[in-house]
Amino acid sequence: MLSRLSIRDIVLIEKLDIDFQPGLSVLTGETGAGKSILLDALSLALGARGDASLVRHGAAQGQVIAVFDVPRNHPVRALLAENAIEDDGDIILRRVQTADGRTRVFVNDQPSSVTLMRDVGHALVEIHGQHDERALVDPGAHRDVLDAFGGHLGAVRSTGEAWRHWRACEQELTRHRAKVAAAAREADYLRAAVTELTKLDPQPGEETELAELRAHMMRAEKIASEIHDAQDVLSGPSSPLPQLASLLRRLQRKATEAPGLLEDVVKSLDEAMLSLDAAQSGVEAALRATEYDPQRLEKAEERLFSLRAASRKHSVAVDDLAQLRDTMVADLADLDAGEGRLHGLEKQAIAAREAYDSGAVQLSSLRHAAAAGLTKAVMAELPALKLERAAFIVEMKSEAENRMEEGIDQIEFWVRTNPGTRPGPMMKVASGGELSRFLLALKVALADRGSAPTLVFDEIDTGVGGAVADAIGQRLARLSKRVQVLSVTHAPQVAARAATHFLISKSGGTDRVATGIAEMDRTARQEEIARMLAGATITDEARAAAERLLRENTNAA
Repeated sequence: MLSRLSIRDIVLIEKLDIDFQPGLSVLTGETGAGKSILLDALSLALGARGDASLVRHGAAQGQVIAVFDVPRNHPVRALLAENAIEDDGDIILRRVQTADGRTRVFVNDQPSSVTLMRDVGHALVEIHGQHDERALVDPGAHRDVLDAFGGHLGAVRSTGEAWRHWRACEQELTRHRAKVAAAAREADYLRAAVTELTKLDPQPGEETELAELRAHMMRAEKIASEIHDAQDVLSGPSSPLPQLASLLRRLQRKATEAPGLLEDVVKSLDEAMLSLDAAQSGVEAALRATEYDPQRLEKAEERLFSLRAASRKHSVAVDDLAQLRDTMVADLADLDAGEGRLHGLEKQAIAAREAYDSGAVQLSSLRHAAAAGLTKAVMAELPALKLERAAFIVEMKSEAENRMEEGIDQIEFWVRTNPGTRPGPMMKVASGGELSRFLLALKVALADRGSAPTLVFDEIDTGVGGAVADAIGQRLARLSKRVQVLSVTHAPQVAARAATHFLISKSGGTDRVATGIAEMDRTARQEEIARMLAGATITDEARAAAERLLRENTNAA
């Protein structure tokens, strides 16, 4: 419930601190005293649009603080927790409006957004009036209201979960179907590439080995002819070795005949023969080292060129060809498996849709039953509110193919104000006064189901009097046994039923006026109700009538 409202420098209000109690509280006062300003200030703290014109003339800023005493299990506390706002005690909404148009928002003294403040305010307070465009006159809320009245919120949650599961299945199916289709378009290419690479069978590091082998063999090919020439000189028919050997033998025989003459020559020739023998051996060794198989070179080159051609074709390094082949094999396996998974996902999506459809149909049935109950409950309230010739209608359109998270039902509250007239949406068909009474009948029918803990009714008794005003007072009092009710009223029959009565008045001179508020005791209440009955001149008869209203309602309570 709203436990305290503090207002500083808002329009005509300079300073107000109001403590509210449970039950029915009424606010009365002469026209122009500032009752609407009070509600504008409250609306500002609930997240309504700010405006520089709300700041009291001469002040730099205005401020409104609304304090709420809320049970620990109220859903609004979960909303605060989701936004990392502490909520150990009261919930405090503070709004600062500056004269230059800026606005600041605080929830439990933590800087926040207007959106969060509005969401919190919507959960804590409903304001109903002839021209109010929130609460029950919003068709978007009618389905929630009916669900709250029917008490089948569990079925609503289950249907929402089934819808989200079905949508998730559909999205997964769509993604996988696109993946399978893309893979199928590449399947022929993949199969051909896998066949090619499997036949090629590339090995990591093979390119380097082949390149080195090819380079070595090509170098050997280039020097082989020179080595063969050297071999021909040293070992061929024109080799000097046989002649040198014959000369050496002749000189060795003659050396004994002329001692000291040929020894150096023989020695030099012998050393030359040894060097030529060593050269001949070296040439033969070089020949053996440079031996290569031209066919082997050709095969190496063909293999190397095939690997590099595949590398260019698939735009990967030669060493990555083996990994590419393995990836393509895996992709083909995924394609084959994906076809099977696609069928599985299709079955899963169908099953999820069927589960949703079943739950949505059951929920729709519950809603139709609740609609009949709500219609009956509201219709029972209308005669006393002087709407005995009117009709309240829960307009429902249920389309199985119109699947929504909330079910398959479009729901809107319609009314018909007179027999023979065409029914239509409540906001469009009902006049201001009629709309207020329809809303009151709805709130009474709903009682504490689907209601904020604080209800504010802004002059819903305008244009009615006597028995109708008394019927409105009865229903407000009945509502206040379940939730806190604040009512701005001009009807003495409503004011007399209040547990707490506030008088709003203006004070000050011709150049400076301020709105004030005071809680009245019984004597003051009798005088105010007498004024509401009699007008400007309060008579003894009016005071007696006021006393009778207060006594009757005290006894009734």
